[in-house]
Amino acid sequence: MTTAPAEQVLPERPTVPPAEPWTFPEPTRHRLDNGAEVVAYDIPGQYVVSVRVAIDAPLHTEPRDREGVGTVAARTMDEGTRSHSTDEMAEELERAGIAIGAGMAESGLVVDVDVAPRHLGRALELLTEFLSEPTFPEAEVARHVRARLAEIEHERAAPVSRAALEFLRTYFDPADRAARPAAGGRETVSRITRDDVAAFHAAHVHPSRAALVVAGDLSGLDLDGELARTVGTWADDAPEPDRPEPPGRRRRRSDAARIVFVDRPGSVQTALYVGCPGPDRRTKAGWSAYSVLGFVLGGSPNARIDAVLREEKGFTYGIRSSFRPHHRGGLFLTTGTVRGDATAESVGLLLDILDGGREGFTEEETRAGADYIGRTAPGRFATADAVADEAALLALDGLTTRFTTDTLAGLEDLDAQALGDAYDRYVTGEWTVVVVGDAQQYADPVRQLGRGEVTVVPL
Repeated sequence: MTTAPAEQVLPERPTVPPAEPWTFPEPTRHRLDNGAEVVAYDIPGQYVVSVRVAIDAPLHTEPRDREGVGTVAARTMDEGTRSHSTDEMAEELERAGIAIGAGMAESGLVVDVDVAPRHLGRALELLTEFLSEPTFPEAEVARHVRARLAEIEHERAAPVSRAALEFLRTYFDPADRAARPAAGGRETVSRITRDDVAAFHAAHVHPSRAALVVAGDLSGLDLDGELARTVGTWADDAPEPDRPEPPGRRRRRSDAARIVFVDRPGSVQTALYVGCPGPDRRTKAGWSAYSVLGFVLGGSPNARIDAVLREEKGFTYGIRSSFRPHHRGGLFLTTGTVRGDATAESVGLLLDILDGGREGFTEEETRAGADYIGRTAPGRFATADAVADEAALLALDGLTTRFTTDTLAGLEDLDAQALGDAYDRYVTGEWTVVVVGDAQQYADPVRQLGRGEVTVVPL
């Protein structure tokens, strides 16, 4: 005789409450005696301290005939100082495991340093040398000029980079600095000398224009004392020359709403670059909606664009959309590559999807995008370098990381109506479209779409 097994009683499934809104770590702030602002984020458990120096030296301050000089200056600041030669500096950095770099953005120059906490003092000493006493050896400047010229040739040969260059030229007024490469073009870069680089540094790299961000596990570190001993000695004695007036809102060309086909004979892939005006971070509508819109339209394989062009049609590995803010105004861009034989159909479908956004978004899309942006924030900002990068980027725009916290908080109340209103505020269907591919085969099919004038230009 067998006994029936007792009925298994399963434990009650626990209720999982929604995650609390994540907030950016709160920093401490003070100014050094030389005027440099210090913003420090104590993030326990980090193994690296990340330091960023954001310097107000926007691109429009470069001499018109030496555009790119800021990029060359950034790349050569660590190539020797009055205290250490080029080789000695390389040895000092390697000995202490210090990673350092610098680059130019639209709003200024950023120097970045990453180092283990025990070597932070030495890193700050060398950082102070880069900022205050670089020698810009002529041979090193010439080497970086050659490297930039080689980059320019690569940018012209790579389809997506070539599309970006043509987009700037097509979209912006020719008199606007934004119409030209941020790191300079062949004609201007080839003129840059060691004296040009030194003059740019002397004119713009001053502590009174600098925000110094430090992020990492700061427990046990005398950060204030180390900063006073090092970066605090960076003098600001040299008079600053007059700077050009800051430009107003970037100007779009009157004929920007058209299609430019860059001919790349024999190309089996076609690069697409589609854009229109967008907001800056200070938009009255709030930035939350624009972070979600980029995700909903072209931020994942489930987004509207990839759902059609990748999953349904198999034309692409992925096309991405994003709103890109500038100091004043911004852009809404959609970029990617497709199969060459699908060029015309892809352009038509892509523009239809982007135009379709003006018909609105669903609550399901809105919540999925808001949840993704909000709930992945702790992961995106889990490391010291990510925190420091965000703070430095916002500092160049005159903002603090309170902006990031407010943006994330705004996601909670975002609904489909607000998302649609935000899209309609800027996206009117007047697209600037750049196509890089085989024009002989595909330019006429693109014309037949009836989406506007098509101009063919050489590679």
